[in-house]
Amino acid sequence: MENKFFTPRMIFVVSAIVIAVVMRLLPHLPNFTPIAAIAIFGGAYINRKALAFILPIVMMFISDLIIGFHTTMIAVYAGMAIAALFGIMMRNKVKAGNVVLASLASSVVFFLITNFAAWYTGLMPYTRDFSGIMQAYIAGIPFFNTAVLGDLFYSTVIFGSFAFASKYIPSLARA
Repeated sequence: MENKFFTPRMIFVVSAIVIAVVMRLLPHLPNFTPIAAIAIFGGAYINRKALAFILPIVMMFISDLIIGFHTTMIAVYAGMAIAALFGIMMRNKVKAGNVVLASLASSVVFFLITNFAAWYTGLMPYTRDFSGIMQAYIAGIPFFNTAVLGDLFYSTVIFGSFAFASKYIPSLARA
């Protein structure tokens, strides 16, 4: 009986996610990480929807065991889940423009969710009103800029590598 899980495609996808998570552990600019890219990629190429959400989050959790935990972890994981959803929505329509759109949308959603969580939990020294949340978002803009650049860079590398490899290894292109 043929194993349909450990296909060359799945091995490539899981390997890319593992490598990207390792990249998170290396020194980098603040928020210039492959977090959103691995979630989008997993969503786009892991056939089982539940696994498309779970695998990037488990990989992230493993790296968090090394980096450490914080009070806004749920917001970070929610942002990753939404990025995976963007990848799932892009299935069978993986094109450069869609990858860029998913990457940018993930950056915006992640920024909004995580900065709100940091403000809401009191991690940021801002008042608990509209003015305070706006101050928190404004203070986060420099981190948002590097996150967008990181998401676009890593999405390009990961999706581009898969597209390139698929040309030379036809079994990768098949689901």
